[in-house]
Amino acid sequence: MSKHKEFIKIVRDVAKEKILYLPHAITQMNKPDRMISTEEIRFAIFNGEIIEDYPENARGHSCLILGWKDRPVHVICAPKDNYLTIITAYLPSLKKWKADYKIRKG
Repeated sequence: MSKHKEFIKIVRDVAKEKILYLPHAITQMNKPDRMISTEEIRFAIFNGEIIEDYPENARGHSCLILGWKDRPVHVICAPKDNYLTIITAYLPSLKKWKADYKIRKG
């Protein structure tokens, strides 16, 4: 099993128990120009893919997940023992990301 497949399994297992949204994530999700729902976040977690891995993050091992239901959504999250922490979520921009929203430009 690849490293990403192992980690996404951990992410999804703890997300089944509980999801905790940090204040920064809530602020970003509620901006009028994006309004990202918790349903979109859950869809990304359970159906998306890890596009970046951050094993040395200050908040613990975390990752960037791309989910795509009606639009692309990026979710940065970190699994803990009994819950998944949503650090932030945003709509990726074509100014910063290639057309598949998986690879950063520049």
